[in-house]
Amino acid sequence: MKFMGYRRSDGSAGVRNYLAVIPSVFCANKVAEQIALSIKDAVCLTHSVGCSQVGEDLEQTARTLKNLATHPNIGGVLIVGLGCERFTPAEFYQAVKATGKEVASVVIQEEGDSLKAVAAGIEKLYKLEGVVSNYRREEIDISELIIGLECGGTDASSGIAANPAIGRTSDLLVEAGGSSIFSETTELLGAEHILVRRCSTEEISEKLLFSIKRTEGELARSTASDKYQHRSALISTGNFAGGVSTVVEKALGNIHKTGTAPINGVIKFAEKLKAKGLNFMDTPGQDGESTTGLVAGGAQIVLFTTGRGTPTGFPIAPVIKITGNNETYQKMQFNLDINAGKIISGIENINTMGEIIFDFVQQVASGRESKAEILGHDELFNIPRVLNYCS
Repeated sequence: MKFMGYRRSDGSAGVRNYLAVIPSVFCANKVAEQIALSIKDAVCLTHSVGCSQVGEDLEQTARTLKNLATHPNIGGVLIVGLGCERFTPAEFYQAVKATGKEVASVVIQEEGDSLKAVAAGIEKLYKLEGVVSNYRREEIDISELIIGLECGGTDASSGIAANPAIGRTSDLLVEAGGSSIFSETTELLGAEHILVRRCSTEEISEKLLFSIKRTEGELARSTASDKYQHRSALISTGNFAGGVSTVVEKALGNIHKTGTAPINGVIKFAEKLKAKGLNFMDTPGQDGESTTGLVAGGAQIVLFTTGRGTPTGFPIAPVIKITGNNETYQKMQFNLDINAGKIISGIENINTMGEIIFDFVQQVASGRESKAEILGHDELFNIPRVLNYCS
């Protein structure tokens, strides 16, 4: 099985060919946006971090931005720095350049002011665009594809239709030599005893359980005060309304999106995969933060199940929306790609729906746009702070 993708100089394969502008710090966001607007289809990844961080918190930000900048869906990148941030533009630039990625940088304080930085950035971005536009799609084996598995706006149909369907898709990709990543640590609570049975080694089991226990500890500390008991619900009002009554019930439905493959790796937030096959990434449960980690980890495409419905997308990776709720699909047809509610209706079963989604994934990998891409949704880019990891 093949898809038509973009071969990069480091050997990786992308499904999109973006020209990206990425600020190294939030202070450079506006300048970065103005530079990106000058070139058609350039993508700007603005964020709220990069300064006033220390230790693991700053390292996580640096890792996330570096791994996004070197992502195979990006053909070239312009780094925009302020000049006095802790995650320096020089460190950022050197990390990207070392991979062979086409990269340039502009530093606002070195240029003199915002207007001069924008002018310098536009000139550099224009040159990068000439390089990026030379990439052409070519046949690439499906084994080089990585999908992220995400669930947001859960209802009762997610656990019995949409999640099992993408679990089957994940299994099909793993069987073909590819990889998938699941995450959302807060949404595994109460189902970890099932997942550890599927870990391929004792070390992986221990890492998975450590992530769960750390998350439980943080949640317990943050909700211990009587003052915040009215803020202690881990599942949303939409989950309640959709028929999901407890955290454990949500977790038992959520883990179906992992399929049946053995778990071959456990990685930190935004860390690149070390093992082929199914991997777990330790992330917050918030959709944007989790999806950001999945893409930074190398996922070229994200499968996003949603019973309640959500329009969100990601700036540099196609997000394919799948719902298990027939009514939600009818209401949000312009946002949702696949109706897995056909499983509940008896039109399809889990296996056939998994195959339908797998075929759609191959089409998207070869250039077909998802609904989120068509409508320009990019809200899911969000880098978490370590100090607020479980918020």
